[in-house]
Amino acid sequence: MHDIRRIRENPDNFDTGLARRCLPPMSADVLEADGEYRSITTELQEVQTRRNDASKKIGALKGKGEEASDLIAEVAELKDRMSFLEDRQKEIRAKVDGMLEGLPNIPADDVPVGEDENDNVELRRVGEKPEFGFPVKDHVDIGEGLGLLDFETASRLSGSRFVLTRGPLARMERALAAMMLDLHTEEFDYTEVNPPLLVRDDAAYGTGQLPKFEEDLFKTTTDHWLIPTAEVPLTNMAADQIFDETALPIRFTAHTLCFRSEAGAAGKDTRGMLRQHQFQKVELVSIVHPDKSEDEHERMTSCAEEVLKLLGLHYRVVSLSTGDLGFSARKTYDIEVWLPGQDRFREISSCSNCGDFQARRMWARFRPKVRKGTEFVHTLNGSGLAVGRTLIAVLENYQQADGSVIIPEALRPYMGGMEIVRPAAGT
Repeated sequence: MHDIRRIRENPDNFDTGLARRCLPPMSADVLEADGEYRSITTELQEVQTRRNDASKKIGALKGKGEEASDLIAEVAELKDRMSFLEDRQKEIRAKVDGMLEGLPNIPADDVPVGEDENDNVELRRVGEKPEFGFPVKDHVDIGEGLGLLDFETASRLSGSRFVLTRGPLARMERALAAMMLDLHTEEFDYTEVNPPLLVRDDAAYGTGQLPKFEEDLFKTTTDHWLIPTAEVPLTNMAADQIFDETALPIRFTAHTLCFRSEAGAAGKDTRGMLRQHQFQKVELVSIVHPDKSEDEHERMTSCAEEVLKLLGLHYRVVSLSTGDLGFSARKTYDIEVWLPGQDRFREISSCSNCGDFQARRMWARFRPKVRKGTEFVHTLNGSGLAVGRTLIAVLENYQQADGSVIIPEALRPYMGGMEIVRPAAGT
């Protein structure tokens, strides 16, 4: 949510920020509605004061046994006017809020300007592409060749964009998530949380999924929403809270299932498990002091990178352009892992600094040590990592000519010492 006071003070900056997102100026429309709201509020206060004064006079006149019919009639008129103004005030307030809640966050000044992902800027590459002395396969052919990745059964059960893993690959998913959680909790000071997978409207609203992206979510018959990412419940742990400044930063991590009705553009990434309606992810969330959010963004990204380093996977980090930023983000780094089967980098983590955008929607604040009152915290979120895509990366980068897959050394303790995954019997 945007701060209306900032828009009043500098509407040009607001419109410039929207323009960097390739959106038209909105400050004039917002301020016109806001002006009407403020005018109504002023009149309502004046009418309330007049009514209170008249009511006191009526009491005084009646106490003296004097006539008060004119004032009684005036109070009745003022009551009707107040009722009208209150209804109008609510209407205009809803109009202003509707405008603001539908507009994305303003990009940070150092975000590269662009229309889409083609304008993202590469910041660094880490590691080297693996070399193969045989024709490489993608994860679908590898997994099906192992007899451990089953799209056919999943389709019979649930339709398209679902997958069923078996045996060592099912264990590898679990192992990857466990390794990520251990790293983030033991090395990087995140607190593990096991949150609900169903949330209410206000939680989805707080992180920016509602109302704009309702069609991308799965809704239950009980009016709950299946979480599209653990960002939703983890960030909302700060909703309606006031923290002492000394309690910040607060860092959470969780391994959860995630559910997305929207699974990419029609016809895009339909093969395999790159885009699924149901997937697993280890989420990172930070609640921090506004002065620390930029540093925390770099830190969070490095935490996610460390998973890829441990697994020996080649990757790059890119800064998203203004045209590719998510709704709630003011700045985002994507980590893209190298997939030999696709001969390209693909996103495996997205780490975003949302500033106070989400905090304003969910009323998450802190109490400064040296100033009176409260201020909004800054919130950040990132994948540490997407478990399914990490599985894909391991399969494709560690594939062998005979169809087997070497297990990265860092993962072997979580796999009972297993060093290689071979085709299942009968495949």
